[in-house]
Order: sequence, then structure tokens, then C-alpha cells
Amino acid sequence: MSKHLEIHPGEFTLSDLRRIWISPAPLKLVASAYPAIHASSEMIQKIVAKGDAAYGINTGFGKLAKTRIPDDQLELLQRNLILSHSVGSGEFIADEVVRLILAMKIASLARGVSGIRAVVIDTMIAMLNAGIMPTIPVKGSVGASGDLAPLSHMTLALLGEGDVRVNGTLIPAKQALANAGITPVVLAAKEGLALINGTQVSTALALHGLFMAERLLEAATITGALSVDAAKGSDAPFDPRIHSSRGQPGQMATAEIYRKLLVGSEIRQSHLVNDERVQDPYCLRCQPQVMGACLDIINNAARTLLIEANAVTDNPLVFVDTGEVISGGNFHAEPVAFAADTLALAIAEIGAISERRIALLIDASLSGLPPFLVPSSGLNSGFMIAHVTAAALASENKSHAHPSSVDSIPTSANQEDHVSMATYGARRLHEMAQNTATIVGIELLAAAQGVDFHAPLMTSPMLAQVHQTLRNKVEFYDKDRFFAPDIEAAKELVVSGRISAECQHLYQHLYLA
Repeated sequence: MSKHLEIHPGEFTLSDLRRIWISPAPLKLVASAYPAIHASSEMIQKIVAKGDAAYGINTGFGKLAKTRIPDDQLELLQRNLILSHSVGSGEFIADEVVRLILAMKIASLARGVSGIRAVVIDTMIAMLNAGIMPTIPVKGSVGASGDLAPLSHMTLALLGEGDVRVNGTLIPAKQALANAGITPVVLAAKEGLALINGTQVSTALALHGLFMAERLLEAATITGALSVDAAKGSDAPFDPRIHSSRGQPGQMATAEIYRKLLVGSEIRQSHLVNDERVQDPYCLRCQPQVMGACLDIINNAARTLLIEANAVTDNPLVFVDTGEVISGGNFHAEPVAFAADTLALAIAEIGAISERRIALLIDASLSGLPPFLVPSSGLNSGFMIAHVTAAALASENKSHAHPSSVDSIPTSANQEDHVSMATYGARRLHEMAQNTATIVGIELLAAAQGVDFHAPLMTSPMLAQVHQTLRNKVEFYDKDRFFAPDIEAAKELVVSGRISAECQHLYQHLYLA
């Protein structure tokens, strides 16, 4: 394991969150966070001792908030809350997302306004550092009143209940905690509610979508530049004067990347003179406008999600300075829902314009390349049906891109009567990203094929490295063969970020850090 990542509550950066997402990063909470944690938990104990009714501390929950719970049943109240709310459905959330959930919940509770004891937070840290991943079903949250069901499944592991994953293996939580020398938690007043109220699941799923969108943007920009050379397109549309005259920041930034990617291309030099084409199709010519707009909304979503990753989103909140416990609605995930919806638009559009470039490349009348990018077409079908797959996935993403945030359904006997649907909105980003990665992977194969047909002329030095990275995995398509493994290999280069690794210096300044 790598060096500890020190948590300063409220001060996560996106770089911190990317690090947690990419690989296990042991966490350590700064010592300065503990006084506020202790003060807020002591205040809860005073409220219990005083006997005044306070929501979530010694009352029922939601519509049952008027039901007073005897002091000797408060621990049972919190345990029952977790057991009854663990009603999730579907596949388990992937470990990289669970790490984000745990890290953000730890940081939120450590802000010292949730009334939770330090031992609970420390147990969560120990569990994460031991690689104990709660099994959290991905379905069952409407993104308001917190991600109640999924966070309850997270909390089960703290209690030593249910199953967890350790190194990908499913084992009972009680056994995993014992193996790591961790004592299960017995929840005190309010602690269960503090753990399951909050937007950490929807935010973690949206961050996963954000980080995938960044990789897709990079891979599709590089692949789009390779397609320009494959189709003998012009680099004139990337002229900085065009983009500065409009002033959109993402557009200007991505146009610069296209220019740098194409510098030194022998293919481009070969048709600077006597090329009869006046303008390229939009899928080549308008790449900065489309990809730049995607970049801008990716960064806008990142700003919202970074704020949310550092936020306190449980309820009620404990304010030690005034001695108040105040109920509010920070658990409503509308900001996350909007961020997820805009990310969905970006992911869908990256795939949509990529699919159009595939269509261009296989059309001999537009690209000037052999039909369907294969010698002896007719005998060989080449990229004909690979394009159909790309078209199917692009169309599927259009349906997925419908905003989730415009939907709402009342719950809890109409107490919770408007919800964000942020958790679904964030969850669907993974499937959309996989679809777009496949489309971009097919375009990468097609563009590389097109460039090969221009030999001995070479593409630019930078794109030649990208081309070689692909060819190390997938050979030139000289005749029909089992094509699915090629597509999967290209997709993996996109998903993993390896196809853009050689050009990483072009992108590092584009995203929020």
C-alpha cells in the first residue's frame, strides 16, 4: 500500500479523490479534527441525559418522528434503523466506488457537526485501510433523505453484519473484522442516522462517472485527431484565431490539443496542395466545438461534486457553539443529480460524434479509403458491423441521457415528497461510459486502419505513438477474423487511460485538481 492520505475534513481535492478511486490509499484523519468530533458527540449524550425529545436522537424516524423512544432502547433503535433500512437491490457497487463512499463519509462525519463518536469514525478508517469493502447493492435510493438503503448496507459491515469483500472475495463481515483485529461497533444515540443520512453514494457514483468522462474525453480527442489523418482531413479548422473569436474556454483548449497532436504529420503534408475538398464533415471539423463544450460541462460538474464530497449532508446537525440540534435537508441530492445529468450529456455526445467519424471512415465515397476499411471488400466485410455496434451503443446512450433529475416520486408516507433521483442518475453513468468507451475503441481501430492504408506516409510523431500502442495489442485487419476481441482490447485501452498515456501532458491542465 502507498503512503497515507491525510484527511483534513472539508479539504478533499479532486486529486485526492482520483487517487482513492484509482487504487487503495490508506487514510489517516488529522489530529486537529478530534476535538470537534468529541464536542458534538458529548452534546448528544447531554441531550439524552436531559430527556428532551430530539429528532433522530430519542425519537423515531421520518413519519415516526413524534414517537418518543425510552433511553434504554436507544442503542436498539439505532441497530433496528440499520437493519430495517438495508433493503438494497441489484449488483454490488464496485470497490473503487465503495472506497470513495467510505472516504467521503469519514470526512463528512469528521467535520464535527454530526454528533458521532470518534470510535465509529476510527473503525471506518481501520476497515477501509484493511481493505474491507462493504457489499452495497447499487439500487434502492431515490437520492433524498440521504442514500438511506445503500449507506445502511455500508453500516452493516461496521456492526459485523452481512458480507464484505476482501481482495475481491466475499466473506462474512464479522470474520473480516476479526481477521483485521477490528471490534464491531455498537451504535449510540443518533449514530445510525448520521451514518445513513447523506449523499455519499450518489456522489461517489457521480465521481466515478466524472473520472471516466475525463478518460473518454482524452481518448476521443486523440482518436478524433487520428481520424483526421485517416480521412486526410484538414487541420485548418483548429486554427487558434477561429476559436479565440468565439471565446469558449473548452473549445480553445481542445483546439490547441488537436493542433499539437497533428504537428509533423506526413499525411497532412501530402494533401496541402491540390486538395479539391473545401470543408470536412462536421464530425472532423467541429471537434473542438463539441469536445470543448463537453470539457466545460465536465469541469462544471466537477466543481459541484468536489463541494459535495467535502460537505456535511446528514440530518439533524449538531451546533456545539449554540447548543442547538437543527433539522434541515442537506441530504437532498439535487446538486448531484444535476451534475450527473450534465455528465450524461457529455458522455453521450463524446460517443455520438465518435460514431459519426466511424461512419465517415468506412464510407469510401467520403474517406477515400477502401470500402469498410478492408482489402478485398465484398469477400471481406471489414468494419461494416463494427460500425453497427457503435451505432447501437450511441443510440442506447441517447435514452440513458434523459435527465434523471426531472423525475420525483414521494416516499415515507409523503413525508419525503420530493426526491432527486441522483443515485440512479449517477449510477447510469457507468454503463454510458462503457458504451462510449466501446464506440471510441472501434473508432480507434478504424482510424489506425485508415492511417495504415496511407503508408509509407506517416501520421504525426505523437499520434504514431498512439498507433503503435494499439498495434501492440491488435494487428492490422487484413482479412475478416473474429473481431470482438479486437474491439474489447481497444476499449480496454480507452477505459484504462493507456491510449492517452503518451499524450498525458496535453491534458493535465484541463481539469480541476
